[in-house]
Amino acid sequence: MAVVRRTDRPPAMPGWLLDEVASAGRENLDEAHVERYDRKMDARALDEIKFLRSAGLGASSVVVDLGTGTGQFALAVASVCARVVAVDPSPVMLGRLCDKIVEARADNVEVTAAGFLTYEHVGDAADVVYSRYALHHLPDFWKAVALRRVRSMLRPSGVFRLWDVVYNFDLDETYQRIEAWCAPFGEEVEADWARSEMEEHVRDEHSTFSWLLEAMFERTGFSIESADYSEDGFDAQYLLRAT
Repeated sequence: MAVVRRTDRPPAMPGWLLDEVASAGRENLDEAHVERYDRKMDARALDEIKFLRSAGLGASSVVVDLGTGTGQFALAVASVCARVVAVDPSPVMLGRLCDKIVEARADNVEVTAAGFLTYEHVGDAADVVYSRYALHHLPDFWKAVALRRVRSMLRPSGVFRLWDVVYNFDLDETYQRIEAWCAPFGEEVEADWARSEMEEHVRDEHSTFSWLLEAMFERTGFSIESADYSEDGFDAQYLLRAT
């Protein structure tokens, strides 16, 4: 059975620390959303594993998946590495992941209830830290803190694969770009993303401009090995190397 290591906020934790459960995103704490999540979101885990193998992922690697959600990537990468730590603040997401771990009999996957700001890595340093569509739940101040903490988990020259909603367009285009991004989506939430969900992302979550995020990488101990941006200017895939 999967073991969940809890890192709930102890009484001595400072009151100024961001509450990562409250910041996890309304939908990620909603049982109905989590139940349909794997039907709506394809993490392209096999493609990601192939890409990371070219960057050093191997049979002896330690992998930390931050914001693992239902664990699509964590479960896939478990078959090609030594240890996976799947980290998420949402108890609903982790409940679904634990069920999947039992079904898959993945005995090298550890599940930790925590986030970027509270996960404490133990054991050998990570060779790979992975995060997909999770960092945007943190405001920019906390993104910088989180990136520095990711760097501290990694061995020298380890890699951080970051894939997220990132705004890669001119500041003066903001209003028309956001409207164009939301416009194609309807009201149905079951099989696809609804316009209301896209609007909620922009309004209530914390995706940021590429020129802000990339400055944080340099300040927190990373070099950008590769950066791929979507044509619509709303998605970025980074391979970052610990310097």
